[in-house]
Order: sequence, then structure tokens, then C-alpha cells
Amino acid sequence: MKVRRPLQKSRGILFIISGPSGAGKTTLYREVAASLPNLKHPVSYTTRPRRTGEIDDRDYTFISSDAFRAMVDRGEFIEWAEVHGELYGTSKKRLEEIIHSGIDAVLDIDIQGAKQLKKKYKNSVYIFVLPPSKEIAKERLQQRLTDSKDKIEIRLRRIIKEVKKYRNYDYVIINNIFENARKELEAIILSHRVSTERVDPVWIKENFLQ
Repeated sequence: MKVRRPLQKSRGILFIISGPSGAGKTTLYREVAASLPNLKHPVSYTTRPRRTGEIDDRDYTFISSDAFRAMVDRGEFIEWAEVHGELYGTSKKRLEEIIHSGIDAVLDIDIQGAKQLKKKYKNSVYIFVLPPSKEIAKERLQQRLTDSKDKIEIRLRRIIKEVKKYRNYDYVIINNIFENARKELEAIILSHRVSTERVDPVWIKENFLQ
């Protein structure tokens, strides 16, 4: 007799990660995505300049403002926002291809984008990543050596506004010790994969109720 899989995999879970600059959320989700199976990140589009070491279509898809605006007009983004004067957007096609294949998706997006997605993906999991303090966030931004002093100050002022939004999320991770934060993110993802609502009731019936 063919045994059905106990967990429903017809549609993947969407995990949305947000947090202020200096929280280390990008490094965090990439580490987890590399270690957990069936977890992918749909590469976002941006108009900001490429930083040293970044690769097109791996870190972001880097495009011009005109090209980005044209995609907005065609309705190709599931969410998009302007952050620090640059545009960022998540491709509807890239995201849907992942979750419709039964693979979980993780998105690293700002608070504006997360708010947009909450209206469209109500069963998604929202995770807020924070640095231990504003001072440590500043140190991390300075260590990047990618932003001017003026840009760093703008980002620091924005942190205060963004931290106030933490209650809009399901989980909060304090990224102080990276390994601990990584384990917490993994635990969140794994727990949702085995939640009751993910169990196939047909599997329960075939294996226990007949």
C-alpha cells in the first residue's frame, strides 16, 4: 500500500524577516537558508549601487530606476518600497514559483514591504530581528565601510522608528550572539513545518482511522 506523506507540501510557507540596519538579518537568513533543506530566497530587485563583493542575481538583481518603475507599472512586484532613497521590490513571479512548488520561502524585506505582504499572505510567519542596542548597530554599520557618515546617521535615526513596529511581528530575535540567533531562526522555521495545520488529514485517516 502506498503511504501518503503526513505533511502537506502543496504550498510552501512564507517566512518574512525584517529589522533595522545593523541587525544582521541578511547574514542570518542566508546562513539558515544554506543549512536547512527546502528553503529558498527569491532574489529581490533594487536600484541601489552594488556593494563590494555583491553578485548580480545572487544578492540582488540590480536595475535602473526607470526599469524598476516600469516593473511597478506592469504589476510585477508583490511588494515594493523606497528605503534610504533607493527602491527595493519582491518579484511576484519569483516568490510564487517557490511556494507553489511546495518549497518554503524566506524574504528579507523592510517594514513597509512586510506590511504590504501581511494583507496578501495572511498565513505567513513574520520575524523581527534586532541588534542588541543602537550603539552596536552603529558599530556594525561603520564596519561595513559601504556608507558615508551622513547615510549612517540617517539609518540610525530610522532605527528608532522601526523598532517601535516590533509588535506587528510573530517573533523577535535579538542578534547578539550570532549562533544563538541562527538556532532561534531555525527553530521557528522547523516548528512551523510540523504545526498541526500542516498535517494532511487524509494521511491521518488512512493510517489510523481505517
